[in-house]
Amino acid sequence: MSVLPLVFTSGWASGINAYAVVLLFGIFGATGLSDEVPESLQRTDVLVTAGVLFLCEAVADKIPYVDSAWDTAHTVIRPVSGAVVAALLAGESGSLPELAAGAVGGSTALMSHLVKAGTRMAVNTSPEPFSNIGVSVAEDLGVAGVVTFAVFNPVAAAVVAGSLLLLGLVVLLFLASRIRRFLRRRAQRREEGRMARPGGQGPHG
Repeated sequence: MSVLPLVFTSGWASGINAYAVVLLFGIFGATGLSDEVPESLQRTDVLVTAGVLFLCEAVADKIPYVDSAWDTAHTVIRPVSGAVVAALLAGESGSLPELAAGAVGGSTALMSHLVKAGTRMAVNTSPEPFSNIGVSVAEDLGVAGVVTFAVFNPVAAAVVAGSLLLLGLVVLLFLASRIRRFLRRRAQRREEGRMARPGGQGPHG
């Protein structure tokens, strides 16, 4: 069977939480639950690093505004991770060229990352912090569930991931006004911070 469904699903999941994807695939491969996980993802140092970074993301992802700063820093990391994991999976199976797999995984990760980052901007317009925690937990559980499902039923999991990606894009359109509000607030805070620093100048210079 082609590894394409697994590549697509891993790309979608990487755009949300790249470290969880690496950690889960590594564990599944190391425990023998999947034969399609390359040895490089099963290495102890890779698993430890992914685990530590996953814990860092689990904390940062639940703090208002810190989560958006974390997303901004991962705009490149998540798509690259999605491309690398996809290429490794393709190389292990031999059923899909690694370059093509990397393109699918990376582009899918970029789209899901943009959905995640945009949704978080909209959530951050809410004054209470509990919505951030709820959304973060839902994302973590969703990634864990879909990636685990993909190991045993890659085609069905790819359909689920594709549906969630499409739904996320639609929701993002409805949240556009709240995202613009978040960006205005962030720009205002930056301007206030610049003015508060010694040597800051007023609007007339």
